[in-house]
Amino acid sequence: MTLITRRSILIAGTATAGAVLLPVGAATAGAKTSGKRLTVGSGETYELSGTTRLSVLTIADGGSIVAPDGHSLSLTVDGVETGQLLTATGGTATLIQAGTYRGDVVLTVAEANEVTYETLTFPFRQALYVDADGVVREKSVLAAVLGGKLTDTLARNVSIVSTGECFDGVFVQDGTYTLERPTISFTGNGRCDFAGYGAAVVGDGAATRLVLDGARIATEGVVRTAVISNDGANVVVKNSWLRTRNGVLPADYQATVETPYMQSVPWMLGLDGNVRATNLIGRNSRATYLNSTVFSETWGALSVEGGSGLKLTAVNSHVGNTGEYGYGTYAIGDATVRVLGSRFDVGSYATIIAGPAAVVHYGDSTREAVAALDTELELGLSVAELKALPVRNTVVNSGHFGYMFFGAGTLTLDGGTVINSERATFLNKGQQTAITVDGSDGARLNPRDGIILQMIELDDPGPVNVDGKMMNVGVYTEPTTDPTKDASFDVTAAHTTDGAATFTDIALKGDFYNGMRKGKNMVLTFTGSSVEGVISATAAKHRVSSIDASTFYELGIVTNTAQPAVNNGVVVTLDDGSTWTVTGTSYLTSLTLAADAAVKAPRGRTVTLTVDGTVTALTPGSTYAGALALTVA
Repeated sequence: MTLITRRSILIAGTATAGAVLLPVGAATAGAKTSGKRLTVGSGETYELSGTTRLSVLTIADGGSIVAPDGHSLSLTVDGVETGQLLTATGGTATLIQAGTYRGDVVLTVAEANEVTYETLTFPFRQALYVDADGVVREKSVLAAVLGGKLTDTLARNVSIVSTGECFDGVFVQDGTYTLERPTISFTGNGRCDFAGYGAAVVGDGAATRLVLDGARIATEGVVRTAVISNDGANVVVKNSWLRTRNGVLPADYQATVETPYMQSVPWMLGLDGNVRATNLIGRNSRATYLNSTVFSETWGALSVEGGSGLKLTAVNSHVGNTGEYGYGTYAIGDATVRVLGSRFDVGSYATIIAGPAAVVHYGDSTREAVAALDTELELGLSVAELKALPVRNTVVNSGHFGYMFFGAGTLTLDGGTVINSERATFLNKGQQTAITVDGSDGARLNPRDGIILQMIELDDPGPVNVDGKMMNVGVYTEPTTDPTKDASFDVTAAHTTDGAATFTDIALKGDFYNGMRKGKNMVLTFTGSSVEGVISATAAKHRVSSIDASTFYELGIVTNTAQPAVNNGVVVTLDDGSTWTVTGTSYLTSLTLAADAAVKAPRGRTVTLTVDGTVTALTPGSTYAGALALTVA
């Protein structure tokens, strides 16, 4: 094991104050050096041949210092990376800004680490670059790594601080590395969290195994992400604390969904903000958070973006948002998201499910479940660590909705999971769903507004092509006409593309509304369960007639007027002793009752079923189809 000492960090492979300063063209002729001082005048450009230490650096307006081709340049003052800002909004290059810098001033010339993402190449700079052979000094800004112990396999108790832009803390490329109790504090904007440009920690490549144990990471800035796992990396975060806060977007930034340029959340998700705490991207990447605290101010805490075969896991962790809007996890593509024994305190949603084949599971951190994850995800937990993890249930507290389906997906809630939300537990925006809630071990759903499942048309207006770029300037407009009947769509049958939900061994109190205008049924199956509320087709209407970026918070919020189905069938099965207590007029298109199932009215009232306008007895063991209305008198 190679030990990299504090002395080697400061001087290995560097030049001191006497380093050669190579002028670039005649413009540099007037630049002045004196002992450990360097002054670069207006209009002058200095090219450094090697790492240089100074006591005073002065750069006049219009002056600049650059590195040779194939290299990057970083400035640290007293061990803090600083002074570097992007040269243009939407650009990738950075430049040390004009000013006077005093103290232990180090200008580090490092070999380039260029990362290409889609159409752009980002010139990464990082305090610590690690590959399969360990720390690569030539690509690292070691002057920004303070204290602790640093080896080719381990960094312990080190500190990395940045107040510049687009500086990374640790970048591991196809290597195995452990960060024990690092402290990373970043203030200033990043640039692209799909590439990790400006992130605190990045694990990249299928051969990467990166472990953070006892980390404390705090960032404040646009897309200044705390942890990123990319391109097949396996990142394990345990016993750690991560927090990100929004920055200030450039004044000329234009909101876009084009990922190389995206620096704020698309408002069409019903969110705001410009930094998420983590991101999981690429192909077959993994990110696991155990016994950790992960919070973003808004936008999102544990994100998944693009790629395939992605696995995001939270075990016995505290996750959420410090602001009013934001999500706990995001599931897109075929991502697998698992939350066991964790507490979520979120602004908007526990999870946004964006499909088309996302799989999400919230449950208990049983010893069997955690041991299975340890094997599957190659977490490398010791016997002592596995034994020390307590068995917990998951609790979600959401300031808005529980879960939002923005795309197709599968969601399972089991164990002792408790979902507390101000609005509907499940918000389905016109998507194919497979929701399963198993209450046999105490799972509970507690929507404060009394709606368990709300189905509505997708109210995302989508981006608009502006001069060849997809910009977030669309406007949602509420329909003013009634939906037109689609005679080819069977509202009495269950289709694979419907919004389906199954509830087992649970007592439910709340309403279920299908407010779709186009052909999509709400298919509900209750097994060994009781439900008290309205289950109905409905006319769903937003509170406002149009929604744009300034009123993003109105997305998903509707009022319901129960009415007969048009293209929005409601197919209900009461199985295995299930009971439905009807609390208000409900319009269905199919109702199946098991022999031991029952439909009831609240005490002191009666319920009446009509089928196609004809009063019909509710008989256990029967199936009814057509225009069904259940009224309570």
